[in-house]
Formats: sequence, structure tokens, C-alpha cells
Amino acid sequence: MGRVLLGIILGAILAPVTVLAWFQFGHVPVAVADPPLPQERLITSVPLNARIDRELVKTPPIQVNEENLVAGAQVYRDQCAACHGFHGKPSSFGAHMYPAAPPLWEMHHHGSETMMGVTDDPPGETFWKAANGIRLTGMPSFKDVLTDTQMWQVSLLLANADKPLPPAALAILRGDALAASAPTPAERAYDSVKPAQPPQQHF
Repeated sequence: MGRVLLGIILGAILAPVTVLAWFQFGHVPVAVADPPLPQERLITSVPLNARIDRELVKTPPIQVNEENLVAGAQVYRDQCAACHGFHGKPSSFGAHMYPAAPPLWEMHHHGSETMMGVTDDPPGETFWKAANGIRLTGMPSFKDVLTDTQMWQVSLLLANADKPLPPAALAILRGDALAASAPTPAERAYDSVKPAQPPQQHF
């Protein structure tokens, strides 16, 4: 019995000393190229998802329309594209962050489905991440940088990234100036579903 008790005491002393030495001598994986800690993704994703689920705003306060999509594209170009890439132009360093900044204008696999960017996330989840940021990643908090409307505009844009977008928004997302050119398939698709505008009357 005495030996068991002694073993427990020694273990209680040696365990924190071992962990301290692990930190002190620089063996903790802190570089981007280091392998992740055991169960690191699980440990970080479970509380993050639980927090988002608890605070998620399910109904966006603004509508999906051309004005908000173009405004969202402008916000994306100015604040997001450096890490997450332009439409058809991936970021030069986003993939080398840890965790990697997801390319928001590229297709990816999610289970058995293939989708673009974060179109599988509700806009409220993207809004939460933009507003609050995510600790120990490169994702900053924008709540003191952007207005709520701007964050909702870019969140709605990303939720609709796999749908036809206004030509002005696509030009911004490509990183190009809006110039006269042959319409792309996405632009033609948008024109085919865009509601008809009533004729203007001239007096």
C-alpha cells in the first residue's frame, strides 16, 4: 500500500515537471510545419462549434440583393482576399498558415459532397467568425474594423459563392477593374435569373 501511495505522489510531482521541461526546452509544436498535437483538431473544434451554435444569429438582418453582394465583394477584396484568395486567384500564403486559411473561391470536398468555400455554412456562422475571430489562428476579429452591415454583406456573399453573382461583384472578386469584355458563364447565368427591371419613364 505504501509503495502504491509513493508511486502516486511521485507521479503527481513528475508529471508537471515533465510538462514544464517539455515547454522550457522548446519541444512543443509551435512552428507551422510541426505536426499537430494529439486530438488537437477535436480539442479546438468542439468548444468553437459549441460557442458558435449558442450565439448564432439564424436570420440575417439584410437581404441578398445586388447592392449587398457588390458591397460584400468590396469588403472581401479589402479585408479577406489576402488570406483567402480572389476568385480564380488563390492566396500566395494562405495555405502556409496554421491552420491553413480556407480558399473561399475554390471547390472542396465535405463528406460525399463537393462545394465552394463556406457555402455549406449558414451566413450567421461566417458572421460570428468575422466578428469575433478565432484564437490561435490567423483569423482576426473585425467587430472594431467593420460595421455589422459590412460583415453581414460579406457573409451573405460567401454563402452564395456557388450561385450566379452580379458582374460588378465578380469583377471585384477577380481582383480586376470592371471593364468591357465578353461576359463569363457566371455573368450570363446571373443575367438569365436576374429579375427584370421595370422600364424607366422619361418626361
